[in-house]
Amino acid sequence: MNDTAEFRYRLKATDGAARLGEVVTPRGNIRTPAFMPVGTAGTVKGMYPDQVRELGADIILGNTYHLMLRPGAERVAKLGGLHEFARWPHPILTDSGGFQVMSLAALRKMSEKGVTFRSHIDGSYYELTPERSVEIQGLLGSDIQMQLDECVRLPASKEEIARALRLSLRWAERSKKAFELQPKGRALFGIVQGGDDPELREESARGLVDIGFPGYSIGGLAVGEPQAVMLSMLETVNPILPQDKPRYLMGVGTPDDIIESVARGVDMFDCVMPTRAGRHATAFTRFGKINLKNARHAEDPRPLDEESDCPAARDYSRAYLHHLVRCDEMLGSMLLTWVNLAYYQSLTAGIRAAIAEGRFEDHKAQVKEGWARGDISARS
Repeated sequence: MNDTAEFRYRLKATDGAARLGEVVTPRGNIRTPAFMPVGTAGTVKGMYPDQVRELGADIILGNTYHLMLRPGAERVAKLGGLHEFARWPHPILTDSGGFQVMSLAALRKMSEKGVTFRSHIDGSYYELTPERSVEIQGLLGSDIQMQLDECVRLPASKEEIARALRLSLRWAERSKKAFELQPKGRALFGIVQGGDDPELREESARGLVDIGFPGYSIGGLAVGEPQAVMLSMLETVNPILPQDKPRYLMGVGTPDDIIESVARGVDMFDCVMPTRAGRHATAFTRFGKINLKNARHAEDPRPLDEESDCPAARDYSRAYLHHLVRCDEMLGSMLLTWVNLAYYQSLTAGIRAAIAEGRFEDHKAQVKEGWARGDISARS
């Protein structure tokens, strides 16, 4: 770890609104646009840490809610922090825990102070405040941390969305103050809320810029609204956010969501989709999605993609992958997770190269053409 490095963002090139950059941290640099694999409980499901790194990931995620419930933030700190605990010496980003409290916890109660809830695991009682969320992330030792916010499920009334975003702005100020106690080189991001309302999105973005953060997350999207709505919100928010700070679209998403969001100025992404899809027999490839449960693969000796750099996509037959899936063998989930994370890293690497060479729009069209053409069956 470079103890003298400070957190900062370097913008290297633009192509339209698409940005090529680098987030500098003491634990290493993050090439952007970046896809960040999700390691909810300190592990990217189905993958060894070295595999994740070899695919090109500069950073992974940890989840504050799950890690605070077990094994507990204080225990992780006692064992050397999340980097040492999970054997990942590179940058780690943690969310605030707020989204999982809203979606998973039982008997939750919101107040100005924070949120109280019972664990979905054993019913234990917890309180999560902006200060406690930042404290937990500090104990975990994450390099990029999130303010506590309230994420409203859509659809919702304008009044409800406005109430939540203004509470989140007040929590942003408290989170920033609590974060001042942490070592230099780490960063706290503010989170833009505002639902599907352009006026409220603008209010949230301007409020966070006034508070001042080293990076900005865009939350409350990809929660069931049409893609066009999500992209419209990005077109509203990104021109307000500082050019010299990274922009992170939380929980997104499909390969198409990623490439369209890059076109609108987003730098960082995370999503459970590639790992979850891998555990449910779906592969993401340059030919689009391929369902390995489908009987057409049963006697197909071809790999998923003979040109892939990923051994799981290049060296194993579709017939074997189909067999593993149908037998519910663990290796099937592992191999397809490997395929998917490799594709997501390949996607963002290709995007970075295209922006550097000033051909992003042509590259985007070429990638989409591959998806539209689709997978070719063995009999074609």
